[in-house]
Amino acid sequence: MSTGTGATLRLLAASVNAKAVAEIGTGTGVSGTYLLQGMRRDGVLTTVDIEPERQQFARDAFRAAGFAGNRARTIPGRALDVLPRLADGGYDLVFCDGDRTECLEYLEESLRLLRPGGLVVFEGVFADGRTVDAAAPTPEVHRLRELLRAVRESRVLLPVLLPVGDGLLCAIKRG
Repeated sequence: MSTGTGATLRLLAASVNAKAVAEIGTGTGVSGTYLLQGMRRDGVLTTVDIEPERQQFARDAFRAAGFAGNRARTIPGRALDVLPRLADGGYDLVFCDGDRTECLEYLEESLRLLRPGGLVVFEGVFADGRTVDAAAPTPEVHRLRELLRAVRESRVLLPVLLPVGDGLLCAIKRG
């Protein structure tokens, strides 16, 4: 993740005064650290990843960045198995950086998880420039194009596409 993308995530978390954030795709904790920096001091990051060992790296990164252990809840498992167990309307921000072929399902779950005025953010929507390439798209690119269309046409979302890093698709859930 680029520094610019991270700084944007920090700003977005601060802009919605995030107390509860759900992250799909923990990775090594880089994005989670930026999100925690922008969240309220009493905020909790819930992060989901299919690879438990990545979550240990993330916990170490959060601790090294000075965050108490109770600021991040790591849940191992496939996002589409874990997300349905999270509270409806209980989140201020949902950050999606998981399997891009599941992005439409992440959008559906995000709409359920977000409170009115909450923000959903998808990372990597440019797919290294392939989403605008006229060549035959891969399944990943096809799904990203469907995601972009669904968010643009939604009456529930107010979207913006930010040209930061590999593209951040952001949308506020209308009240």
